[in-house]
Amino acid sequence: MSDTTDSAVLAPRAIRGGAEAERGPLTPAGLQRRRTLAARRLAVAALNLGSMAGLLWGILHVFGAGGWTATDVVLVACFAVGAPWTVMGLWNAVLGLWLMHGARDGLMLAAPQLAAARGDRPVQSRTALAMTIRNEDTARVLARLIEMRRSLDATGFGHLFDIHVLSDSSDPAIAAEEERLFAQLRGRLGGLRAHYRRRARNEGFKAGNIRDFLSGAGRDHAFFVPLDSDSLMSGEAIVAMVRIMEAHPRIGILQSLVTGLPAASAFARVFQFGMRHGMRSFTMGAAWWQGDCGPYWGHNAVVRTAPFRRHCRLPRLSGRGPLGGAIMSHDQVEAVLMRRAGYEVRVLPVESESWEENPPTLADFVKRDLRWCQGNMQYWPLLGLRGLRPVSRFQLAAAIGMYLAAPAWMLMTAAAGAKMIEGDLGQIDIAFGIAMFFIMFAVSLVPKLAGLADILLTPGGTARYGGTGRFLAGGLLELLFGMLLAPVVAFRVTLFLVGLIFGRATAWGSQRREARRLGWREAAAGLWPQTLAGLGLGTAIALVAGGSTLAWAAPVLAGLSLAIPFAVLTAAPAAGRALARQRLCATPDELAPPELLRRLAAGAGEAEASDPPKAAA
Repeated sequence: MSDTTDSAVLAPRAIRGGAEAERGPLTPAGLQRRRTLAARRLAVAALNLGSMAGLLWGILHVFGAGGWTATDVVLVACFAVGAPWTVMGLWNAVLGLWLMHGARDGLMLAAPQLAAARGDRPVQSRTALAMTIRNEDTARVLARLIEMRRSLDATGFGHLFDIHVLSDSSDPAIAAEEERLFAQLRGRLGGLRAHYRRRARNEGFKAGNIRDFLSGAGRDHAFFVPLDSDSLMSGEAIVAMVRIMEAHPRIGILQSLVTGLPAASAFARVFQFGMRHGMRSFTMGAAWWQGDCGPYWGHNAVVRTAPFRRHCRLPRLSGRGPLGGAIMSHDQVEAVLMRRAGYEVRVLPVESESWEENPPTLADFVKRDLRWCQGNMQYWPLLGLRGLRPVSRFQLAAAIGMYLAAPAWMLMTAAAGAKMIEGDLGQIDIAFGIAMFFIMFAVSLVPKLAGLADILLTPGGTARYGGTGRFLAGGLLELLFGMLLAPVVAFRVTLFLVGLIFGRATAWGSQRREARRLGWREAAAGLWPQTLAGLGLGTAIALVAGGSTLAWAAPVLAGLSLAIPFAVLTAAPAAGRALARQRLCATPDELAPPELLRRLAAGAGEAEASDPPKAAA
């Protein structure tokens, strides 16, 4: 059955009838006209391409003023690779801010599916909560599931939800603890509606774990909710999403906006403060033009089981080494396959009670980012998959491009440093170059500034963050934090991508989630290349080109040179306690915790019958 036919059959009566032929065909779920989404996508493409054309013209003017050298060509080429994703972030954020504070009924323009969540219509479908774990702290995992069970039961629909703990643990001691604690706590997890299964081999990583589940017990559920071991969702949020899925049978994946849980670590606290307000405008803007080809992040979503089983089996990539075999970053591939099958993928661009934990240290953050990087680099052969929507194909390309931007910016930094050291600045238009520097710097800050503006423009918005003064102080601290973090991560991603060429890879394993102190030795072991590069390049520029030239390179050089103390300081327990005392970078969930978080905090130790074994690295 074609998408057009499905749309006509499944569209709400209010938008069907004689006027439909004039309006044009609808998306599969009948939520929007395809022509409307096409116009939006053309507009967004024009904004991005026009902005890039203007920026490239400026860069060409700067470096082509006195003729071209090999260094100039490298600088311009790197800019062309790295800048598009920064520009795209700008326009997503600007569009999101306009939808939230300028457009009439902007939320419904971006996410019309939200209308089905309103009211108290009962849900009727069986849904599985499928939590995948691998060598995790079992007590922490089960404590979250216990509170989710309690929250679901409080909605009156708990009998429709089953909990499935899907273990891929390889550590025998942790596996034994999983079985013991699950048996002990099964009654609180739902009794006969709670299940535990452990695979002997973790074939296919997390996606393989989910696939095995759907081949067995998952078949009996209309929907499933994939959960990571750090996921937490309230019963009301899940029921509302199921209600939307029931109202729109051609939505295949419905993704919630995931926010960070209150954190003790200074690193996680500052990072998720920026993400909390920054993601609102960015996600809203992206949802406006992505529409039925939305994102899927692999957790805290509601997925329609039957089409996922039938159409979203991941291909196994040919070849050996880090880019062959099973796909690590499965979520975006599953999203484009679901859309190819004629089902919509939608995101809810509003905050709901849907949380995750963020890495507590810079070292843990980089480890996670490298795993995502390797997974996204596996997308190259998938760009040619037959039948993908143009937007879906672009999403795969963007997932690759955003990681290629890291080596592009690093190579551009090195080339600019070489040009300064060579004393070749007379070949460029200095005044225009300074203007371009500030323009590009401003472009990179727009998503963060849009997030701050959103909260400032929302009535009572800053009060939820502890007041206007604390909110602005936290925003300034997060801007500085982001400036120091970005070059450190970009440099490490660059080294990792070079290593991938020679067969080096990262592993799929458990992640550290609890706050911890990062020692100087551990920080130095992981960050000495950044430090050496920053100090070396900075010294060379200062000696050859002088201090005035060094000032322009300071934002990048400071992040690289200070990587080790930055990592140690942001992981220090004292730093986290100091921020908490001052209520700096506090999120609304910390200052006014929802009931689910209060209960989880109050009963943090209830599930522990004994000290669990530590998770394997």
